[in-house]
Amino acid sequence: MSEQTIDLKKRRFLTNATGVVGAVGFGFVAWPFLSTWKPSSKAKAAGAPVDVDISKLESGQLVRVLWRKKPIWIFKRDENALLSLNSYEVIDNLADPNGTGNSKNQQPSYVTSQFRSIENTESIAVIVGVCTHLGCSPTYRPEPGAADLGGSSWKGGFYCPCHGSKFDLAGRVYAGVPAPTNLEIPPYKYMTDTLIRIGTDPELS
Repeated sequence: MSEQTIDLKKRRFLTNATGVVGAVGFGFVAWPFLSTWKPSSKAKAAGAPVDVDISKLESGQLVRVLWRKKPIWIFKRDENALLSLNSYEVIDNLADPNGTGNSKNQQPSYVTSQFRSIENTESIAVIVGVCTHLGCSPTYRPEPGAADLGGSSWKGGFYCPCHGSKFDLAGRVYAGVPAPTNLEIPPYKYMTDTLIRIGTDPELS
């Protein structure tokens, strides 16, 4: 075999090897670029909307999702629970039942003051599950008449065992407890009758 033939083979080998290395190098460069097309967990935590399917949500049932690193409660109230929200037994014990006092910034303008839900969807509540006292997460206590929460005067709601704050089934705070305001209502809208998007107001697309 001549030296010219050997040199030609070496050149072909080096050319092919360089091409392979170049392709592998492009793969490492391209992957970070392509991955930026997907929403990152950091972007979601920063406030990307969260969709929740409520088609199988039953009366009394509560589901929890995370939005902006906050627990969001979505639960369904039955007819008795809705009636209790307008009863004198509940209203007379609340610090700000209409959300016009210290709690005026705790809910969007498009939710009703009584049910704190979007009109015509009053059975579904969407509430930030963070106590307005020190940021604890209250427990869901929907059962009326709970002896440890006031007996017959308790129509169901939320109780924060850390410092004793109580809220009704609309997230309205009871008077005389450490929490200063009602629980917050996040921005949300109905995409369909059974799909809620948390993090977007109804007037926004």
